[in-house]
Amino acid sequence: MAGASPHEAALLIVIVAARLLVPLLIPRFPLVIVVVLVLDAVDQTLLSTFTGFDTSESGPYQSVDKGLDIYYLAIAYLATMRNWTSDVAFRISRFLFYYRLAGSVLFELTSARVMLVLFPNTFEYFFIVYEVVRLRYSPTRCSARSWLLIAAGIWIFVKLPQEYWIHIAQLDFTDTVRDYPAFGVTVVAVLLGATYFFTFYLKPRLPASDWTWRLAADPMPHSLVETHARFAQRLNGGRLVREALEQTSLLALLSVIFASILPGINATVLQIVVGVTTIVLANAAISLVAERRGGFAPPSAAARYAVLLATNLILVYAAHALLGDRRDFTLGYGLFFAFLITTILWLYDAFRPVYDARFADSALRVTSVGDLLGRVRARRA
Repeated sequence: MAGASPHEAALLIVIVAARLLVPLLIPRFPLVIVVVLVLDAVDQTLLSTFTGFDTSESGPYQSVDKGLDIYYLAIAYLATMRNWTSDVAFRISRFLFYYRLAGSVLFELTSARVMLVLFPNTFEYFFIVYEVVRLRYSPTRCSARSWLLIAAGIWIFVKLPQEYWIHIAQLDFTDTVRDYPAFGVTVVAVLLGATYFFTFYLKPRLPASDWTWRLAADPMPHSLVETHARFAQRLNGGRLVREALEQTSLLALLSVIFASILPGINATVLQIVVGVTTIVLANAAISLVAERRGGFAPPSAAARYAVLLATNLILVYAAHALLGDRRDFTLGYGLFFAFLITTILWLYDAFRPVYDARFADSALRVTSVGDLLGRVRARRA
């Protein structure tokens, strides 16, 4: 923010703070993700209109914006562990989330925009559809086939055109509306038509609702402390490696992305992998030791977060020193990425045991992709 006026610096701080803090409400109020989407859509327009900050593709804000995009998607995915009662929908969302992460990694390593089209962000809208259904209905009423068709429809008819619009045509919605007012009128007309269709055709044909409006997430099956105590028992029962696998994969993908967009680092893939492995192992070791010692009561959970934040800040600095130029290290960027990694890891540690407790020994649990497809075939038969 060197050279920025007070009002420019204040606007930037407000925007970044909103994009950091508002997503933290998603686990308790899932449809807050719509607010996050709006913030993501207007932040660069606000900065380019009211400030002199460089918001171009090569500007410094792009690194922050990319990190924040991955950050809120990861929080939404972790919220599915805490809240979702349909294991079929959860497994589909997990595939969609990791598929997008893989595409983001390939994009950061190759700079090929087509990767973002081939690996569209279907997870985001699938999450919204699930939570809209949950407002009045139990998601378990939907069959595996229904959830698969919903995901396929979003992928083909919504996200592929949108990803092409954003990443290949490189068009911005607000700029397009400003330059072509007829486009804005068309969008409004389509939305009004969709509202009319839902109100007068679809809504009267919907089945009776299961409950009144539920904006907040449903209660967890057990208290958080009890859930973590059960999870620790399972870890001690020999499931340590299996339970750590997804955590390691998640952190590895996120760290590759964050290391790729951290300013001042020009590293090879091998160097990034070495740095990522160090971060993953350090975080996994801290988390698993704390989990086995029953360390998710409120005071110990806060202590774990502080230790993880300090560890990740040191590791981010070390990675910058080893892979880039130590003299170019910016403490603000280091804290930013350390905060993102720490928050995502901490929430994973909090919510993964909730999912495990909800579906342990449950007939609702989907054990494999083959199981999911088998349920679809059985439903059709």
